[in-house]
Amino acid sequence: MRAVVWHGRRDVRTETVPDPVIQESTDAIVRVTSTGLCGSDLHLYEVMAPFMTPGDILGHEPMGIVEAVGADVTHIAPGDRVVVPFNIACGHCYMCGQGLQSQCETTQVHEHGCGAALFGYTKLYGQVPGGQAELLRVPHADYGPIKVPHGPPDDRFLFLSDVLPTAWQAVQYAAVPKSGTLVVLGLGPIGDMCCRVAQQLGVERVIGIDLVEERLDRARARGIEVLDMSECDTDLDVINVIRSFTDGRGPDAVIDAVGMEAHGSPAAKAAHQMTTLLPDKVAEKLMVRAGVDRLAALHLAIDMVRRGGTISIVGVYGGMTDPMPMMTLFDKQVQIRMGQANVRRWSDDILPLLGDDDPLGLESFATHHTSLEGAGDAYSMFQKKLDGAVKVVFTPGAEQPAAGESATPTPLPG
Repeated sequence: MRAVVWHGRRDVRTETVPDPVIQESTDAIVRVTSTGLCGSDLHLYEVMAPFMTPGDILGHEPMGIVEAVGADVTHIAPGDRVVVPFNIACGHCYMCGQGLQSQCETTQVHEHGCGAALFGYTKLYGQVPGGQAELLRVPHADYGPIKVPHGPPDDRFLFLSDVLPTAWQAVQYAAVPKSGTLVVLGLGPIGDMCCRVAQQLGVERVIGIDLVEERLDRARARGIEVLDMSECDTDLDVINVIRSFTDGRGPDAVIDAVGMEAHGSPAAKAAHQMTTLLPDKVAEKLMVRAGVDRLAALHLAIDMVRRGGTISIVGVYGGMTDPMPMMTLFDKQVQIRMGQANVRRWSDDILPLLGDDDPLGLESFATHHTSLEGAGDAYSMFQKKLDGAVKVVFTPGAEQPAAGESATPTPLPG
């Protein structure tokens, strides 16, 4: 089969690799029809490289058609159309019973002290071959895959693998009070979807903040208030503008949908660059024992949120000892919730919104579609935020359309 394979920093290639096979009675094999490129994949493309191995298959946002199942898989069968959650969970342990599938005790990666295994995401999370491929072996398929109807286009359901439950959880964790205000920092795929979900769930006022024009325009087109950070000279200016919208207090809740990729923080930028120069074993130790994140977005959230408010962190951070302004957090009585999305915890709540009305605008959510063969260009384009790229979807086996076609799929530049 063809798959997107990691070979080094900023070096991903589409190659022929062996087809996966059933290994356990709870496995399934899925022929992937669509699979997303996530902002978290860019962490592997750059910062998290010390935890990668050349040959790792990337991707954790797949859906497709079941080709084969193990003897103990009964809720899906060959021919079924399924979405595969990015976290791998058993469904019967204590943590799964608590709705914390991202902490599944059966698939926790004890060797590295991490939570549930993830598809296509470093040895810290099990080094499980990912879904940017023509075929995917799905462990614990007796629980994980979500069956969806045939008929509507893949994009109606694909984002149930990650983007939708991640945004849904972020909004739930934000716990915006009735008549409250929510600020979303970062309008990439997750931040954009957080705004849409918050609207859908009845949050009275949603404000999105970014500095990329195309992302601001997308949010504005859906009736979201936006603030262009590039029009403010300092973070304090941003905070003052938001406070002027909220009776001087600040918003009731802030979602940090940026994470370690935030701009700013020269020291953290230097730490990022340092990891690219060190041997992997040394870089690993630096990352698990030191702070390597750019914390600009999180610090902005802490300063911006009103006293007694809530910060919901959905952007991924990777440093172990990142400095936090504990005095400010304590003094302001700020509540913080965070963590990997528990996909199956929220999937039943989200599924009713995936009908014909498409209230979240899922069928037009992706900005680019391309074949697996375009993966190298797609990663580069997405990282550099070129050509209005907000969400890229790979369509394994599908022919890439000619340049200039207005219908999905959308070709990459060049």
